[in-house]
Amino acid sequence: MPTLGATEARVNTVLVIDGKLCEVTEYNHIKPGKGPAKVRIKVRYLKDGRVVEYTVGINESFEYTELELKDMEYLYKEGSAFVFMDKETYEQVHLPADLLGDQVRYLLENGPVTVTFNGEEAVGIRLPSSVTLKVTQTSGAVRGNTVNNATKDALVETGYSLQVPMFVGEGELIKVDTRTGKYLERA
Repeated sequence: MPTLGATEARVNTVLVIDGKLCEVTEYNHIKPGKGPAKVRIKVRYLKDGRVVEYTVGINESFEYTELELKDMEYLYKEGSAFVFMDKETYEQVHLPADLLGDQVRYLLENGPVTVTFNGEEAVGIRLPSSVTLKVTQTSGAVRGNTVNNATKDALVETGYSLQVPMFVGEGELIKVDTRTGKYLERA
């Protein structure tokens, strides 16, 4: 298997650590005042979704693999699995909820999704950096509470709850950052 230097392990790179596939979610190059430079990476294991942080020297290397990306369509949830369909071959793939983690809060039925494959096995999904979702429920603005970027709870069509500015109302479309889960702007 090919190797990759620690300084080359960027976000979305898939590494093989202890024989298990994991995707880099954060990368930081650390240069302390004294001592050698280090690399701190945060990875998400593709099989079980757990997140682990590693700090290694810049001369260390990792095994890595390339994943195949397929544009698919999210169909529906079946039990604890999510069903995706290849739009060309109509082949369906089932991915368990624990493998997808927090990404499920941005999935819209019949919406486009990029599914990642390691050979023939589906190992996860990749979402765009932001998605447009419809606000289905929100509380009204409280008079006198509009100073200093006041926010309120809002529920979007996927069932995800987040903080939005006071001026956002029910039925509006908003953009949500899929990396942080935070409101970006009106769509």
